[in-house]
Amino acid sequence: MGHAAGLRAGTRYAFSRDFKKRGMIPLGTYLKQYKVGDIVDVVANGAVQKGMPYKVYHGKTGVIYNVTKAAVGVILYRQVGNRYIEKRVNVRTEHVRLSRSREEFIRRVKENAAKKRKAKEEGTQMYLKRLPAQPRGERTVSAKDNKPESISPIAYETTI
Repeated sequence: MGHAAGLRAGTRYAFSRDFKKRGMIPLGTYLKQYKVGDIVDVVANGAVQKGMPYKVYHGKTGVIYNVTKAAVGVILYRQVGNRYIEKRVNVRTEHVRLSRSREEFIRRVKENAAKKRKAKEEGTQMYLKRLPAQPRGERTVSAKDNKPESISPIAYETTI
């Protein structure tokens, strides 16, 4: 048997709609306003075949460089051999959503700014660098009420 290698080959599950997410597309999808420089995720919506991205770009994150009436232009990076090439893809707005990748960073920047303001008012030195999880502190274990017990393995038996 031959194997079809068409444009949408191997997208049976990637382009299918989720459970209870079939049918009409919410109006908010069309009413969102995208600006040049917005970071977006390209996620193909199987209900709309027009303006659908090629399967390689499904799930990729990029930056908007162009906005038109019904579509946006997105700069993405695609792996070709041993390097990444910048690709410019025009995709309809149904296949794009704002990325949440920078939310945590923006929240941290705001928290750090508030900490700096507070430290400046109090006149104390502020250390904002993130640190990895430190080792646990020392503690003593008492054997008074916690008698040690010896543990030995159970012998393996082959009785049937």
